[in-house]
Amino acid sequence: MSASSSPQPAAFRWPGFVDVGSFAREPVVARDGGEFLARRRWVDLPPGPISVAAVSVGAGGEHGISLPGEEFVLVRTGTLRLRQAGVEIALAAGEQALLLRGLPLSWSSDGGAQLVVLRCTAGSAPAVAQPVKIDTAAALAPSNPPLAELLVGPTPQCRSHASYRTSSGEFVCGTWDSTPYHRLPMTFQHFELMHLLEGRVTFVDSNGAAGTFAAGDVVLFVRGGTVSWESREYVKKAYAWFRPA
Repeated sequence: MSASSSPQPAAFRWPGFVDVGSFAREPVVARDGGEFLARRRWVDLPPGPISVAAVSVGAGGEHGISLPGEEFVLVRTGTLRLRQAGVEIALAAGEQALLLRGLPLSWSSDGGAQLVVLRCTAGSAPAVAQPVKIDTAAALAPSNPPLAELLVGPTPQCRSHASYRTSSGEFVCGTWDSTPYHRLPMTFQHFELMHLLEGRVTFVDSNGAAGTFAAGDVVLFVRGGTVSWESREYVKKAYAWFRPA
């Protein structure tokens, strides 16, 4: 076969990033009692072990739910009480937790809640036997900055804390912060759901889509997408990411 007739790689048809906060503002119909698993509207993503949904639960609750994967749950509005493996977790708006697959889950809410959920169905065993509330006030340790060849300007100081990590290290949830920096476009080898806690950052993907996000916003980076980063102030985020081994 000649070089001119060699097959070309398929274009990446998904956006490099998704404004999940805006996606989640559209209504998801829910009755009182909530139907935690049924009342979901899913983000269009490549097939695989990661899925992301907007969830709306009404006042009330359910018992004995079994999740098909680990779920990172962020409360956008309202409050949510969770019980799994004998552990009770109360979440207010802006808080998040990691729930485990296969263990009976109960939830309740006094006035209903709007949620964002990232589900990971990869086969790695959970690292813990109990659900985990993401501690955004945990002490942060120095972590690797972006690659030097991608940086425009000074190298930032980055720190992180992992509240949850699977035994394989493929799925991690926690908190991260950084001083300002500008990074050239990078192709993501992982999925990441980012909940901005402080600061402001601008992203541009390879399709030309651009967005500036601030504290309270929720963004999903899609594996295979190419995205730049520019922050001109301190940034802190809670995150859940999955990178295949």
